[in-house]
Amino acid sequence: MKADKLYAEINRNLLFKSPIAEEDRSTMNVPFVFAENGDEKEFLDFCAERGLMTLKGHRSVGGFRASIYNAMPEAGVDVLVPLCRNMNPR
Repeated sequence: MKADKLYAEINRNLLFKSPIAEEDRSTMNVPFVFAENGDEKEFLDFCAERGLMTLKGHRSVGGFRASIYNAMPEAGVDVLVPLCRNMNPR
């Protein structure tokens, strides 16, 4: 499942965290934020340079939001997960 792949990376990666309790997480919109202070613009630019757009989070929450509705191919998540990993190798 697309959401499972992305949540697994967010949970594994020390750079990111989910602001949503595990039992309340969506399978269609995956919000995530930096675990500590980070440069959101740098990450958004890093992703955009690699073809991933519209990851900016909700204006009241900030961070990032991956919308992975049914029409979004799993290949998009398969690109995003390694990008998250490359921002913070562990």
